[in-house]
Amino acid sequence: MSQGGAAERKAAKPQDGGWAWMVLLAAVLLQGLTLGFPSCIGVFFTDLQHEFQASNSETSWFPSIMVAVLHGGGPLCSILVKRFGCRFAVMLGGLLSGVGMVSSSFCKSISQLYLTAGLITGLGSCFSFQAGVTALGYYFVRWRTLANAMASTGVSLGFTLWPLLSQYLLDEMGWRNTFLIFGGILLNCCVCGAIMRPVQLASASPLQSPKPAEEPGRRAEGAQLPSGASSPHPELQQQTRRTACFQMLQKYLAFDIFCQNKGYQIYTIGVAWMMMGFALPHVYFVPYAIQNGVEERKAALLISVIGFINIFIRPLTGLFSGHRVFTGRRIYLFSLAVLLCGLSNFICVISAEFSVLIIYCVILSIAMSGTGALLFQVLMDVVEMDRFSSALGLFTILESITLLIGPPLTGLLVDITSDFHYVFYNSSFFLISAALFMGLSFCALEKKNKLKEASKVPLGNSSRYQYNEMTTEPQSESRSPPAVVYITSI
Repeated sequence: MSQGGAAERKAAKPQDGGWAWMVLLAAVLLQGLTLGFPSCIGVFFTDLQHEFQASNSETSWFPSIMVAVLHGGGPLCSILVKRFGCRFAVMLGGLLSGVGMVSSSFCKSISQLYLTAGLITGLGSCFSFQAGVTALGYYFVRWRTLANAMASTGVSLGFTLWPLLSQYLLDEMGWRNTFLIFGGILLNCCVCGAIMRPVQLASASPLQSPKPAEEPGRRAEGAQLPSGASSPHPELQQQTRRTACFQMLQKYLAFDIFCQNKGYQIYTIGVAWMMMGFALPHVYFVPYAIQNGVEERKAALLISVIGFINIFIRPLTGLFSGHRVFTGRRIYLFSLAVLLCGLSNFICVISAEFSVLIIYCVILSIAMSGTGALLFQVLMDVVEMDRFSSALGLFTILESITLLIGPPLTGLLVDITSDFHYVFYNSSFFLISAALFMGLSFCALEKKNKLKEASKVPLGNSSRYQYNEMTTEPQSESRSPPAVVYITSI
């Protein structure tokens, strides 16, 4: 037998065991390296302001772009994974992340930082993280829920370690050398990608290394060509391209679900509105503490406290919300967690003493654990699983837009008023209003559906709102990888 055939047999490992646990370890590291990384940006906020003589609004664009691209690049990553496989996407992401941070160490203006650390590093982190979670889905079937829960602990580890490392390196060698070192650290995503070798299932077709297929537009053109014709009519060719483009948008951006499914519509709008205020404490908390007399090392430690508590609370929240008592009611748990996030911000307004800020971090961490654990589980509850990947594409893009504009707008308000309290006022407004909107809207929608069922009035279409427990086990496919399903850093 040829060496290629032997290599294929070697790659065909049983799932839920053996090499799968090495892939799980790589996924934990990936989530710590990518999703945990933005948590340390607040440590550099004051130094970057002084270096580039930038305002709060101008400086906050840098982490906003990074986080927005990290969340909004999902559809692009999904295309990349389908075309070239998970291993390639993870390693490409690691290369982009490293290059972005190394380039950032040579930036001469804050606008250059937007491109290097914001766009390039953010896109690289998106590719590495989302493709890594997809690869995890190949290696685990029976233990997939457990594997995803264990992998998500990497986010909490990143939240704990990145700020402490950042503050130490910043004190020892400045932000430029620190960014240079960060570039080398993020290159370890390539090592994690190398571990995620292609999997072969019963079909003997390597799912993670699909052969490049013809583009939809080309297949459609070929189908329309009459025998003996050398090229299609220009109008027909243009119409075919429009059809292919519409099919692509329909696949990755579920506008039809948004228009027809009221539950998805409410949830998407609510989460997008919530994200306007959710990231504000992460960006401005360290500068706020330093301005109020907290030492820089202690300010960085506050962020690490949030991550450390998340390590223990997030898995417990997942187990608690998975109980059958909460089947069909997880949206209310999610709304409660968002409401607690919003209310906790008033603690910072009352006092900026270190002991009070510790209490704030503990309460915020508990609320964040509930929000992060339930964000995509609720989405799975309100959308049928065969359309989940499409719904996820539109969901993350809208989410990334509000993540992008929220911190700079608040930074502009802080520049005008010179008062950091507006950070927490704004955050509380968006979080509390979003929680009330989602909770009350779903309650009203549930009552409306019960009245319709009681009166036996047909809803008239098959895409009506359904809020129930749905299986997340994938159907076996032999031609393409499954959709990218991932967990955010919140």
